[in-house]
Amino acid sequence: MGLEVLDWVVIIAYMLLTIGIGFFVAKHKSKNITDFFVAGRNLPWWLLGTSIAATWFATDAPLAVTALVRTKGIYGNWLWWYLGTGIMMMVFFYAKYWRRSEILTDAEMIELRYSGQSASILRGFTAIFFGVFRNCISLGWVMLAMLKFSSIMLGWSAEVALIITLSFALIHTLTSGIKGVVILDMLHFSAGTISTILLAIIILVKVGGPTALATKIAASADAPPGILDMFPDLSHVGIIEVVSFICLIGVLWLGQAQGDGYIVQRLFSAKNEKHAIKASLWFAVAGVVILTWPWIVVGLGSIVMLPISEASPALLADPELAYPMMINAVLPIGLKGLLVAAFMAAFMSTVDTHLCWGGSYLVNDLYKRFINKTATASHYLLASRISIVLLLFLSAAAAWQMDSIAGAWIYIIEILSGIAIILVLRWFWWRINAWSEITSMITALILANGFLWIKWLYQLGWVTESVLNMVNRWYQDDVALIRATVILLLCTLISLIVTFMTKPVANEKLLTFYKQVRPKGWWGPIAAQLPEYVDHSSSRDTWLGFVFGVVFLNSILFSVGHAVLGSYTIAGVLAAIGILSGWLTLRLVERAKTQEI
Repeated sequence: MGLEVLDWVVIIAYMLLTIGIGFFVAKHKSKNITDFFVAGRNLPWWLLGTSIAATWFATDAPLAVTALVRTKGIYGNWLWWYLGTGIMMMVFFYAKYWRRSEILTDAEMIELRYSGQSASILRGFTAIFFGVFRNCISLGWVMLAMLKFSSIMLGWSAEVALIITLSFALIHTLTSGIKGVVILDMLHFSAGTISTILLAIIILVKVGGPTALATKIAASADAPPGILDMFPDLSHVGIIEVVSFICLIGVLWLGQAQGDGYIVQRLFSAKNEKHAIKASLWFAVAGVVILTWPWIVVGLGSIVMLPISEASPALLADPELAYPMMINAVLPIGLKGLLVAAFMAAFMSTVDTHLCWGGSYLVNDLYKRFINKTATASHYLLASRISIVLLLFLSAAAAWQMDSIAGAWIYIIEILSGIAIILVLRWFWWRINAWSEITSMITALILANGFLWIKWLYQLGWVTESVLNMVNRWYQDDVALIRATVILLLCTLISLIVTFMTKPVANEKLLTFYKQVRPKGWWGPIAAQLPEYVDHSSSRDTWLGFVFGVVFLNSILFSVGHAVLGSYTIAGVLAAIGILSGWLTLRLVERAKTQEI
C-alpha cells in the first residue's frame, strides 16, 4: 500500500466532485433515447473530441504501453500508433457521412444503406457482435487493468475497488446518459493528462533529464535490444517483427478508418458536420500525441528504476504492473492520490462510454427494431437503463477470463481487419450489399478463432496432431499481425465473390441513401438519377488533407519523442514540419466545407 491520508483525501474529494457534476447534469433529464444516446445532436467539437480521447485514456492503456516498452521497446507502441492514419481517414472521408446519416448507431445505418431481409439480419447481427461481443471484450480488458492497478496501489481487495468504481460509473451513466458522460470526460481527461505528464516529468528529473534517460537505458543490460528505436530495426528484431510492422502501417489501419462505434456515437452527437470533423481531428492529436509519450516515459524510466534483473517475481510475471509500481516509487503524497483518482476516473469514463454505446445497440437495433416497435419514449429509456446493467455484468464475466491486455487488443485487431475493406466499400461503391458484410463478418470470426476449430476437430479425431501443431504455430502472438493481414485479404476476396453472386440493393433504397449521405466514389448509376445531390467538393483536397494530416500527426508525435530522449535538433525540425502540415490540414478542412453543396 503506497497511499497516505492526504492521498485518500484527494481521491475522495475528486470522487465527490464527479458525483456533484453527475447530479447537476442529471437535472436535465433525457426525454427520449435520442437525448439519452446522442444528446439531441447538439454538442460542440472540443467537448466531443476530448470525450473520445478520455475514453482512450482508460486504465488499460498506460499499463499495456509500459509493458510494451519494457518487453519490446518504443517501437512496440505501433500496436496503437497505427490507428492515427485510420483516424485521419475518418476526419476527411467519414466524419461528415456519419453526421449526415442522422441516426443513433452505426448499426442503424445498415438499413439506411441496404434493403430487404438480409439488411435486417445484418443489423441485428451487428448489434449483437459489436454491442455485446466486442463491447464486452473491450470492457473486460479495461476491468482487468483496473484489477491490476488496484492490486498495487490500494491496500485492500482489488475486487472491492473494481466494484466501487463500477458502481460510480453505472449510476452516472444511468442518470445522465451521453451528455453527462462527455461533460465528465472533460474533467477526467484534464486530470488524467495533467497528472500523467507530471509523473513523466518527475521521472525525467529523477533520472537526470532526457539525455541522461537515453544514455542510461542504452547502457542498461536489462533493456531489450533497440529499446529506443521508434521503428523496428532488423539489427535488433527479427524479420517477423518488421513484416508485422509493415502490415500495421500498410493495411491494418483500415480497420479503424470509419471509427469505433463509441467514436461514431460522438459524431452523431455533434452540432453539424463541421463539428464532427473537428472533433475527429482534435481526438487524433489528444489521443495519439498528448497521451502517448507520458506513458512511454514511465516505461523507459521503469527500466532504470525497476530493472528487470532486480524485479519482483510479480513484475517479472506481469510487466503491466510496472506502471502502478512506478507511481508508488516516485510520486509524493497528495500527487499520488491525484493520479490514482485520475486513473479511477479514466476507468469510469471508459466504462460509462462503452455502456452507453452498447446500450444504444441493444435498445435501438434489437429491442426497438425487432421486439417492441411501438412503445413510449419512457419505456425505451427504461429499456436502455436495463440493457446497460446487463452489459456491465457480461463485461465483468469477460474480464474474469482474461490475463493479458495487449493480447485482447490483438484479438480485436484480427476480427476488425477481416471486415475493414468491405466496410469502406459500402460508402464508396453502390454494388456492395448486406450479404457482402455478413460474409466478411462471419469469415472474420471463423478465421480469427481458427485454432479453436482445429483443436475441436483434433479432439474428435478428424485431424492429426501434426496439423494441430502447424495451426497452433500460425496462431501464436508473434505472427498475429501477419495473420490479421491474411484474414483481411481472404475475407475481402470471399465477400466480393458473394457480392457478385447476389442481387444489388434495391434502387429506391440506394436513391434514399444517396440523397441523405451524398457519398462520393463509384456511384455512377445512382448519381446519374440524382444530379442535383452530387457532392462537388474536391477529391484532390480531401486526399491532400488526409496526407497532410498523417504527416502532421506523425511529425508532432515523433517530435515529442525525440525531445523526450534529448535529441532536440531533430525534435525541432519535426515540430516545424508538423506545424506547417497542421496549418495546411486545417486550411483543407475549411476549404472542403465551403465547396460542398
